[in-house]
Amino acid sequence: MNQKAIGRIEVVDALRGIALFAIVVLHCFEHYNLYCIPQDSPQWLTALDRGVWDTTWFLMAGKAFSTFSLLFGLSFFIQHDNQAQKGVDFRPRFLWRMVLLMLFGLFDLLFYNGDILFIYAVCGVLIIPLIRASDKVIWAFIILMLMQPVELVYLILGLIDPSTPMMDLGSAACYNAIIPAQSEGSILDVAVAGIRYGLPANILWAIENGRMTQTILFFLFGIMLGRRRLFYDEGNNVKIWKKIFFGSMVAFAVLLPLYIYIPKAVAIPCVSNCLNVALNMWKNISMMLFIVSCTTLLYYRTSARRWLIRIAPYGKMSLTNYLGQSIIGAAIFYNWGLGLFRHFGHTADFFLAIAFVALQFLFCTWWMKHHKRGPLEQLWCTATWFGKKK
Repeated sequence: MNQKAIGRIEVVDALRGIALFAIVVLHCFEHYNLYCIPQDSPQWLTALDRGVWDTTWFLMAGKAFSTFSLLFGLSFFIQHDNQAQKGVDFRPRFLWRMVLLMLFGLFDLLFYNGDILFIYAVCGVLIIPLIRASDKVIWAFIILMLMQPVELVYLILGLIDPSTPMMDLGSAACYNAIIPAQSEGSILDVAVAGIRYGLPANILWAIENGRMTQTILFFLFGIMLGRRRLFYDEGNNVKIWKKIFFGSMVAFAVLLPLYIYIPKAVAIPCVSNCLNVALNMWKNISMMLFIVSCTTLLYYRTSARRWLIRIAPYGKMSLTNYLGQSIIGAAIFYNWGLGLFRHFGHTADFFLAIAFVALQFLFCTWWMKHHKRGPLEQLWCTATWFGKKK
């Protein structure tokens, strides 16, 4: 274990804020899983919407999720390591903490069926046995997850028998079952459909699209970054981040064309889909590492630090902001609220997301001047340590 206690790391909070901003933008683009493109838009606006969608999706999709997940694993390590230095085994508390996160996730599903908190809680439970494992063991699991084991099995099956169907556990049917409640129903209809169909839809989709194994991968990678104290300006960390910065650029330059062309060149649907999932993940990892390393270097070596520090309050209140954007986003787009899914194209979605994040940011800046944690963060912390003797 490290001999230095790890406190709050502002660059990590800034990164979490950047990732959350991207998540809000993407959710607005998706109309919170109620996809609908206005059919009466002029041709110029349709073309602009398409360009805004393609650009935003290229820059943010997959990278926000991977960054957010990476920092979740880092937080687990920090909490465990700090308690270990006090002679406390944090694993039972973390298990309880994940139960609480599942409850937050179920609450989120009452409004938005794309919740990720429940999946995080499940994957968090799965990595508990590894928090004290050696570096070699954790790296072995990271490599295994990088190989996308589920997709690898399907790829092999597809090569053996080209008629092997692509994985379909039924997530699409679950999502489709929610649409009537979102587009025509009341808030109660959405809540019932979210629990009945949204929960299985999320779990099944995460398995079908490799997100379950990817989440575990990023959690473990975050633990390793924590063990190396890489987010501190000490030792040769800056040199390491520079290597990651340039290495990620090279990796992305190689992986992007492979992702674009290789799956399309394969005639076997099952194999093509597996290659698409794996290459997309590797491409997103390289871009995520570029963003994380670039942000960290800017924070520690340039005047941009003072601007990144201002983002930190938004990242510190990530749970409050995440649940808040689900509730307000649903109220904006679903039938029970303003029903703007019928009228907003992607350009309007983008500006709406910017305005919404700006309001959240102003609230977070004000709140953190008067409180140590965000409201839901404080609730989560208090409930985590419930029953502990002071």
